[in-house]
Parts: sequence; structure tokens; C-alpha cells
Amino acid sequence: MDLIIILHAGVATGTVILFATLGELITERSGVMNLGVEGMMLLGAMAAFGIANSTGNAWLGLLVAMFAGGVLAILHGIVVIQFRADQVVSGLSLTFLGTGVSLVLGEGLSDAGGVALLPAFDIPLLSAIPVIGPIMFANQSILTYLSYLLVPMIWYYINRTRPGLHLRAVGEYPAAADALGINVFRQRYLYVFIGGMLCGLAGAALSLAISPGWFSDKTTAGLGWIAIGLVIFAQWNPIRAALGSFLFGALRRLILDIQGPMVLFGVLRNPFFYDPYLGFFLQMLPYAFTIIVLVIGSREAMRKRLGAPAALGIPYVRGERGA
Repeated sequence: MDLIIILHAGVATGTVILFATLGELITERSGVMNLGVEGMMLLGAMAAFGIANSTGNAWLGLLVAMFAGGVLAILHGIVVIQFRADQVVSGLSLTFLGTGVSLVLGEGLSDAGGVALLPAFDIPLLSAIPVIGPIMFANQSILTYLSYLLVPMIWYYINRTRPGLHLRAVGEYPAAADALGINVFRQRYLYVFIGGMLCGLAGAALSLAISPGWFSDKTTAGLGWIAIGLVIFAQWNPIRAALGSFLFGALRRLILDIQGPMVLFGVLRNPFFYDPYLGFFLQMLPYAFTIIVLVIGSREAMRKRLGAPAALGIPYVRGERGA
């Protein structure tokens, strides 16, 4: 397998992780932690695949997937914003709920035939750029190209606009934001919903663009948990989130390809690893890295050093000092 092909596939896989990472990043920026990313992605993948299979319209499937992810996220928002429940417990419950609902409603979809897919195409001129062109602009999904635009747009929104300032305010100092007339509860509901929609979009990308024509309980394969870890790794910065997502996508593909013959720098190499147990270990490494990042990021001192929103995971109670 050529190194260019590995990086090309890494960008495609990284697109899925990136959408989910951006969704969780926006949600956490508002002060709400949602660990239900995996459930929202799986529900989005099921909804997109099911709608595209029944209607023949992939774009309709994409919209339904985003709405499904947003609705599931709102359930989490009601529990943690309105009733001030533990956000970790609620997020984990959301993963189980999303997984269960998607498997029940998606029963039989794994045996469905071909579905309408989202288009993939080359971008003229850009695809001809040496090295970068074949990796980023040749035969990529339209959702991959969308992600290239979405990352700087979200960065600009968060850091250079007044609504973005409100978003950061409710995540850092909700009491001060409330005193200035910003509706903390409305803002948090809004960004929890948007974050859920992006996670649903990530699921739709899996079933209709990146790994097209397939849905099962293994569709997401833990990518939602990777996205949560990447938010911490990226220090809640969309640009770093993009770099981390594409890097993990390439690493994930490399681990699969390195166990078989591959063309590296124009030379056919023999498989690096034959032992299947060693192969399982290699596939485990990115997820182990994510666990380590989550453990480190959960420490209060490290969270402050990384720049986590000060009110992340803390329910806001109007009038309560220090909220």
C-alpha cells in the first residue's frame, strides 16, 4: 500500500472523527460535558443509512441523521441543565441509549442492499498539487471538503464573534454571563443541540461517505471515544482538533496496512508483522492513548493548564455564588 494512499484514507477517516470532535468541543465550550458521542454517532449512522436505503436520497438521510443526533443530545441537556444531574453518568447513559435505539430501529439494515451515497470527487487544480493534492483534494467525499471549511469557520466564530464570546462566557463564568443578560440555559441548550447534530453528521459520514453502504453495531468502532479524547488533546481548539483527527485517521489506517505487504517510497515491503495477537495489540494502541489522555485531562490542575472551560461539568444554579 502506497504511503500517499494511507494518508488519503487517513484524511477520510479523520473527517468522521473531526465532526464528532468539533461537536463535543462546542458542547464543552458551553460548560456541558457529553460522553454520549458514541451513541449519537451510531444513531446518526443508522438514521442516515436507513433513510437513504428507503428513499434513495442520501442528502435526506444526512439531514435526518443530524436531527437525530441533536434530539438525543437535547435529552442529555434536559437531564444535566434542567435537573442538574451528573454529566458523566448522563453521558454514559446516552451512549447506551443511542446504541440500543439504533440497533433496535436498524434491525435488518446490515443485510440491506446498496444505498444512495454522498458524492466524492476531485477539486480541479488543487488535486494536481504535488503530494498534498492527491491526499486532500483527490477523490474525497464532499463531507471531507466541508470539514476543511468548517474548522476555520468554527475557530473564527468562537474567537472573533460576539456570539462566540457569549459561548466562551457561559463555559467559563456563567454567573458573570448571566449578570450581563446572557441566558446561560438557552445558550447551553443551543450548543448541546449543535454538538449533537455534528455527532449525527459524523455517523452519517461513516455510513454514506467514508465507509459507504454498511451499518451494524460495529460501524462506529469506538471512534466516539477517540473524539472525546481528542478534545482534550486539542486543548479545545478547532485547528488542533483537525490536526489530531487526521493524524489519528492516518495512524488507524497505517496500523491495518502495516500488517500486510505495502509499497513504501516506491519499494514493495514485506509485512512488518505476522502475529495476529500483535496486530490486535497495535490496533489497541490509539484507544489506549485516548484513555491516557482522558485520565490526564481529568486532573483539575492539568485541566487548568490545558485551558479547559472553567465551568465544564459544573451545573449552573442562578444566584449561587461561585457558579
